[in-house]
Amino acid sequence: MFDVIIIGGGIVGLATGYQILKEFPDKKLLVLEKEKDVGMHQTGHNSGVIHSGIYYKPGSLKVKNCRYGIELLKKFCDNNDIQYEICGKLIVATRDDELPVLANLFERGKENGIKGLMMVAEEEIKDYEPHAVGEASIFCPETGIIDYLKVCQKLSEHINEKGEIIIGAKVSGITPKTNSILVTTEKAEFHTRFIINCAGLFSDKVSELAGLERKLRIVPFRGEYYMLKKEARHLVKNLIYPVPDPRYPFLGVHFTRTIDGEIEAGPNAVLAWAREGYAKMDINFKDMWDYLSYSGFWRMARKYGSTGFEEYYRSFFKSAFLKSIQRLVPDIKEDQIETNPAGVRAQALDPQGLLVDDFVIKNTNNMIHVINAPSPAATSSLSIGMHINKLYSSIIN
Repeated sequence: MFDVIIIGGGIVGLATGYQILKEFPDKKLLVLEKEKDVGMHQTGHNSGVIHSGIYYKPGSLKVKNCRYGIELLKKFCDNNDIQYEICGKLIVATRDDELPVLANLFERGKENGIKGLMMVAEEEIKDYEPHAVGEASIFCPETGIIDYLKVCQKLSEHINEKGEIIIGAKVSGITPKTNSILVTTEKAEFHTRFIINCAGLFSDKVSELAGLERKLRIVPFRGEYYMLKKEARHLVKNLIYPVPDPRYPFLGVHFTRTIDGEIEAGPNAVLAWAREGYAKMDINFKDMWDYLSYSGFWRMARKYGSTGFEEYYRSFFKSAFLKSIQRLVPDIKEDQIETNPAGVRAQALDPQGLLVDDFVIKNTNNMIHVINAPSPAATSSLSIGMHINKLYSSIIN
């Protein structure tokens, strides 16, 4: 009998296990991960950015956990010899109509407690990024870069000292019993007193297995990247972002220097045809039917159909993708970029067709479900884990 089973070995599930075992070292805790290793999906396919919290609604779970999560993450890395760098980033307005949005973003960043924010005039942009252009920009000094898989590996080591992680264990059933919950996997059956669902792309499916109504539906959006070839890396020093469209919870195609010195460009946001649809032609008809049969999907399609078409066009035509990044760095040429592995974002959609922007965490008397944890979940992971641990503690005591 386990005290706690965590379903999902991404960074949020591992951070949650780590935080619970820090407070309750005698609890018998198990993490179940369906893949051959931890962090194989959203955690292992993101751009490795430590987000500052500038974009998020003041008072939201996102901003609270991001702001606290940064400090927890840096401390964890310092204590465990994990490399990271706080290098800062530019958010660049390339059109006049983006300037009011940029100004609002600056005020939001100050309200969210980000230190050292600076408005950068057009003629000063090249002091930060010599090859970038724009009407104006924000320099955000608290943004950084990291390899989140290395964080996952170290979290796994800590969990295995007091708890257990089983890989290749896909959960197929959750059955309440008189004094326990039976969790069925392809490998074995496990009894537990408490379940924490951190299943990412399948969080809504797991909640349904546990008996909850699926009011929100996870819709997969593929984020495709290009990599700058070695001879073009000098064109980007650190991180360069566009002004995001406030209608969407996506940040737009941007440049990121990775912790190992490469330069990524991306991601876009293309509706995927499978929950784990990393390639353009990955199709899972069951996954497609799951969102096509949901009324909220068609409401979303009516609102954002033209934008969705533009994303598909940019996905299939390299020249269109190039044009979007040349808005920020015009000197980049088509033969200087090459395709890089894509990621898939688990995005919750509500019945009204709205893309859910904030984290969504629900609990019952013996379960906690992380239904929506998009970016900045990796940055926020240790804070989310602490939040879940507090929920868990309040429920069992």
